[in-house]
Amino acid sequence: MTRSPDAPGQDYAERCFRSSAGIGGGVLLLALSTWLGGDAMLRGTGNAPWLALAGLLFALPLIVAFTLRPAVWAGEDRLLVRNPFRTITLPWASVEGVRAGYSSEVFADGKKYQLWAIPVSLKQRKRAARRQARDAAEDVTGRASVTPRPSGPLRAPSDQAIEDLRELAERGASREGAQGSPTVRWAYELIAPSAVGLLLFAALAAIG
Repeated sequence: MTRSPDAPGQDYAERCFRSSAGIGGGVLLLALSTWLGGDAMLRGTGNAPWLALAGLLFALPLIVAFTLRPAVWAGEDRLLVRNPFRTITLPWASVEGVRAGYSSEVFADGKKYQLWAIPVSLKQRKRAARRQARDAAEDVTGRASVTPRPSGPLRAPSDQAIEDLRELAERGASREGAQGSPTVRWAYELIAPSAVGLLLFAALAAIG
């Protein structure tokens, strides 16, 4: 059982969705940005160190917001969606639908919220569809394919995650603790330093 850091009073039982590719890319970007910015701050001359500091102050929160921060926690009573700049808490009773088209989305209280932590891969979806079609053809003919059958899921990971969330929403909507309206909290701890860094960089660039 895992616990969401954004809702300390709510337990989430083994239903945490995150993008491993996004996390890996974010770690690499943070390391590269810190190395380049730190080098400019230590070795730069004139206002270069200050420009580097402003650039880091602007860029690092954005990298964290778009790579490391996105996550989705699904508990018994509610769905917690942590997007780059917002954290949305959705009691299951308020959830009207969950779908994955070109992006993963949840509908609640007449509004649409994207699920950044569950990216849609059209390539994986096409691969899963081809395998489903091949398996269906083998079932009709009653003969197994002479070529080795590749291992892998019959559904794209994003589609499977959406199906899991849909089932959890249907199961949890009637729970007493799942009643209520959506709440949204902005991630000012990331927005504020990034805005300050942008203003500082613009001011330094204007001064020259």
